[in-house]
Amino acid sequence: MLQSYRRLFAVPRLGALLFWSLAARLHIGGMPIAVTFLVAGWTGSYALAGLVAGGLTVGTALGGPIRGRMADRRPNDRLLLFSALVYGLGLTAMAFLPAWLWWAALPLAVATGVFQPPATQIGRSLWPRITSGPTRQAVFAAEATLQELLFIVGPLLAAAVVGVGGGRIGLLVLGAIACTGATGFALALRRAGHTLPHEAAGADGAPEASGGRRRSLLADPRLLLVIGVVMALVAGLGSVDLAMVAWARELGTPGYAGGLMAVYAFGSLVGGLAAGALAGPPRISLRAFGTAAGAVLIVPLVPPVLHLPSPWLITPVLFIAGLAIAPTVAAVTERLGDLAPPERRGEAYGWMTTATTGGIAIASPLTGWLIDHGGVALGLGGAAALATLAALLSLGIRTPGRTGPDGGPPTAGPAPAGPTGTAASPPPPAAPSA
Repeated sequence: MLQSYRRLFAVPRLGALLFWSLAARLHIGGMPIAVTFLVAGWTGSYALAGLVAGGLTVGTALGGPIRGRMADRRPNDRLLLFSALVYGLGLTAMAFLPAWLWWAALPLAVATGVFQPPATQIGRSLWPRITSGPTRQAVFAAEATLQELLFIVGPLLAAAVVGVGGGRIGLLVLGAIACTGATGFALALRRAGHTLPHEAAGADGAPEASGGRRRSLLADPRLLLVIGVVMALVAGLGSVDLAMVAWARELGTPGYAGGLMAVYAFGSLVGGLAAGALAGPPRISLRAFGTAAGAVLIVPLVPPVLHLPSPWLITPVLFIAGLAIAPTVAAVTERLGDLAPPERRGEAYGWMTTATTGGIAIASPLTGWLIDHGGVALGLGGAAALATLAALLSLGIRTPGRTGPDGGPPTAGPAPAGPTGTAASPPPPAAPSA
């Protein structure tokens, strides 16, 4: 079962690259907590605090494709260092704003979010270049699985720091973590020799000019479908978390929310580890329907449908419901990299970042409205509906066969050997299409 993960350690410096790629994202889950506490302390209003935190999210969504496009065209280590510098300065300026200038935090948050270091886009664009076959499936599964840990550790870390030092210290600490992670990732890329994007060098190693106006990636219906699946899936998963928070508040014990969400995430973590050890191409639609079925399982177990004597009785179901999450995310992420042109993978994953934040933005007001009108069960019903929509959309995503994506040549491994034992010559390139 561990054979796939053993292959990861055989790839030079992959462990360091994966570690620093994830370290550069550790702050993301906790950033809204720090911003909310900071602005609420200035204004006494959680509505205004949510507005500023939303501004940071909007900036991140707007900048996702931009930063991804830059990662496709510029040395990635320099891009990470520059982004970390601007991002860190923006967070520092926000932290030291005087209370009477709270309104300036909104445009500053949007501008700062645009420069969030593109560690996610760079990392996910890099894995298909340095891994192949089962190893590539394993690294995407490992990334999705460890991302679940970040969703747990990030908010807990932010809450602990804010509880001790307040919103200002929390924002500064998270900013320092973001800059340290991005810097470590940049140095890891340099040591591994992977600082140049895919299109920066041709076959002879010389820089390759890219002329002409590029068509938007969203004009490709296959890529647009994957982005739609991501948005609907994230909206459904975010709705489950929000419903757990609402349920805990109704019980008068808000602390239960963190525990329930941790069990849900732990199920995802276990499922991701298991999926990474499986051989063969993943069946995206099967995994997506598993995620939707998990959300459906929770609906009849919460108020007003059922009033359990203790919310902890639902934890076995939450664990089972989470098993398919990380495998689905890993499969969709890998498929997006297959469909995107190699020289534009960063931009494609930038759009995935935008879809993720867009899904969260959809989940928040929709789930709140459903809970207000029908209780926690209706909110979870909405989550199940969104997850089911993602699963239905995933039926249109063609899973690559063993011969490669869309039935083309293999994407994994070197070319087969010719009759004399040397690598066979590649076939002549096809004529370009209109």
